[in-house]
Amino acid sequence: MLEAPALQELLSYRPSSPVLSVYLNLDPQSTSSDDARQHLRQMLREFEVDAPDDVHAVLRHFDLARPARGRALVLFSHQAGGFFRSFPLAVGVRSRARRLDRPYVKPLADLLDRYGHYAIVLVDRQGLRLFRMHLGELQAQPAETGEPVRHTKRGGSSTVPGRRGGVAGRTRHEEEIVDRNLRKAAQTAARFFQASRTRRILLGGQEATTARFRALLPKTWQSLVMAEFSIAFDAGEDVVLERGMELARAVDAQAEAAAVGELVTAAARGRDAVVRLDDTLHALQEGRILTLYVRDGFRAPGYECRGCGYLTARRPVGECPFCGSAFREIEDAVELAVRRVLRASGEVEIVAAASGLEKAGSIGARLRY
Repeated sequence: MLEAPALQELLSYRPSSPVLSVYLNLDPQSTSSDDARQHLRQMLREFEVDAPDDVHAVLRHFDLARPARGRALVLFSHQAGGFFRSFPLAVGVRSRARRLDRPYVKPLADLLDRYGHYAIVLVDRQGLRLFRMHLGELQAQPAETGEPVRHTKRGGSSTVPGRRGGVAGRTRHEEEIVDRNLRKAAQTAARFFQASRTRRILLGGQEATTARFRALLPKTWQSLVMAEFSIAFDAGEDVVLERGMELARAVDAQAEAAAVGELVTAAARGRDAVVRLDDTLHALQEGRILTLYVRDGFRAPGYECRGCGYLTARRPVGECPFCGSAFREIEDAVELAVRRVLRASGEVEIVAAASGLEKAGSIGARLRY
């Protein structure tokens, strides 16, 4: 499973010659094993002359270690430096191959942003089930069971009809037990969120119960609840994962559209935001980027200063205005910008074409100041 340290290793790898990066779709519904290998060979054909050792390493790994299950395989090969990394994934990717000065990590950053670090919580009046959902894989924690809740229907003053989440006919004693169970569940969940570095939460169960549970969470975690949904407490893990991924895709689409709209508006008003490539690269040089937004698939050539690393989309006239060094042309300035933002601990959001960013130049950033 791809985790943050692996991405950081790729970001910090500085080879003396280009790295071959391969993203291969293995979705069994659209690609057979033979089709995938044939497509892989076709993608690698253009690199056979310049990087025969890397091509051979990638093909050999695919033949010997292709995952039996999974929807994608991501490979990075730099045989000249003894470097090879393989990441089987449970989420799909668009097949592509690049040979660049650094590992091509932009698609991985996109996947982590869309489907990484989710927590799924199933809660009822007595029990708690916690799951970590990361890049299409589900990791279940041991279920917890609280005090038994025995329903005894009574009349008179012992009922609690007006209570939030309560139901007429339930005894006060019964509701007190439910409250204790939910408080303990909220405390357990908060510790889990912290330990697993949760970024988004999906909350499942009956509406009345999930509402009470959510109110008991610390406000930090309440703000990360992206959706509440109805599901049986004892649902199988395959059902939990399917519902979780459906919700993750919906959450991602809604968040993208809203964030891009706010970005474009802020840039138009000159409020700590920029759009279009050259202005974004200028903000990068100044160290002002807080969150970088890039349309999925957007690539653009550019120029990099050999001295200070200044990036520009425009053909430079003369020497670098910052350090006086010469420029070199690069194949993909967008990929390099993504790498620099990630290395500086900034955020990168890879957004779909439907988000509306293409109309604003396919790239932009929210700024620190």
